[in-house]
Amino acid sequence: MTNTLILICAYVIGSIPSGLWIGKWFYKTDIRQHGSGNLGATNTFRILGKKAGIVVTIIDVFKGTAAVLLPLMPFFADSTIHPLILGIVSVVGHMFPIFAGFRGGKAVATSAGVLLGYSWPLFVVLFFTFFLSLKVTKIVSLTSMIAASVALIYSIVYGFFKEDWALFILVAFLFTFIFYRHRENIKRIKAGTEPKVKWI
Repeated sequence: MTNTLILICAYVIGSIPSGLWIGKWFYKTDIRQHGSGNLGATNTFRILGKKAGIVVTIIDVFKGTAAVLLPLMPFFADSTIHPLILGIVSVVGHMFPIFAGFRGGKAVATSAGVLLGYSWPLFVVLFFTFFLSLKVTKIVSLTSMIAASVALIYSIVYGFFKEDWALFILVAFLFTFIFYRHRENIKRIKAGTEPKVKWI
């Protein structure tokens, strides 16, 4: 019973559509009707601006972190679910949120939050990788895929030396999903039509 409840909680946490709610509550705007139509931070930056984008990014990151840390709560002390499984469930919740008709974002920020909760050194590496790449390319989708690739390489090396292959499995899963969710972006990058950000 405990395992079932903790999985449900992880999914519900991931399903919180921060971009949708902030857009509607504070800007009277449904970001699903604008830009890429996604509920993630990138579209929030594009449609609602820098302040809203930063808030949504922070919330989406901590959704992943909160899911990974659920076993630390006394109520879930008996759970036998690996924290990284909870992280994956929260990522699925972000991409297919029950509170937003199962139309979510691409889960880059939530994936980062999962890594923050489980392996903060990797999160730090990806944080600097992301912003350095974004500063150079100005393309969020490309930067996200670069960061995912760095995470995969890190997890392979870490798994080899520390024998923590659970992290590698998680990162491989996230890497696959991030690239899959960006397949249209890849086409636009090749065609030279992918939008560039102006706020960095």
